[in-house]
Amino acid sequence: MFGTGRCTHILWGTVAGVVAGLLLAPKAREEMRRALKWYAKRTEEGVLEKAKEARAALDETIERGMHFIAEKTTGAEVAIKAGREAMKEKVEKCCS
Repeated sequence: MFGTGRCTHILWGTVAGVVAGLLLAPKAREEMRRALKWYAKRTEEGVLEKAKEARAALDETIERGMHFIAEKTTGAEVAIKAGREAMKEKVEKCCS
């Protein structure tokens, strides 16, 4: 539907509209500051929570990747060892 750039512009336009609406609303200055601090605090908490979730998912992915590599490395080492032994037997059989 929309390109990434267009969606980003719509999002930023929405954010700017909300901020302008908050600043231009007929509230007392102190009340507005409290409201903005509350919104900022809530947003900060949400971002930190999402960052923790992302970090946990990343750690899990890294752990799975390390386990996968360890399994494949072990399999490769066994295959290489078997190949060397087979080659050694062929050379000994051939040249004896």
